[in-house]
Amino acid sequence: MHKTENKLPALSLRIDLDDDERIGPGKIQLLEQIRESGSISAAGRAMDMSYKRAWDLVDEINRICRQPAVDRQTGGKNGGGAALTPFGESLVARYRKIERYAAAAVRKELAALRIEIGKPKKIAGR
Repeated sequence: MHKTENKLPALSLRIDLDDDERIGPGKIQLLEQIRESGSISAAGRAMDMSYKRAWDLVDEINRICRQPAVDRQTGGKNGGGAALTPFGESLVARYRKIERYAAAAVRKELAALRIEIGKPKKIAGR
């Protein structure tokens, strides 16, 4: 069991590609789930996401990256499936690398923030 009071505040990374185009932890996690399950619908279920939402996010990722991150196979004996393209694999790896570097860069500041947040507040006049 993890003790919450000893855990650092977390850094969440979102990469803005344009004004309304971004890649963040949710889309990357969806890609990782697709890699693990071989299915967009199974990946969505693993994230408590509707089938339509998962498909819409895959389409959005492919559109904003201007190349496919996910290759979909339709139909067939086993009902098709999905796999990350080489670009999709690279996107996940690069995002996770940027995330690790960013977390390392702010580790001391997050620790200081945790200490400041954990201090009891002084009430004026008491």
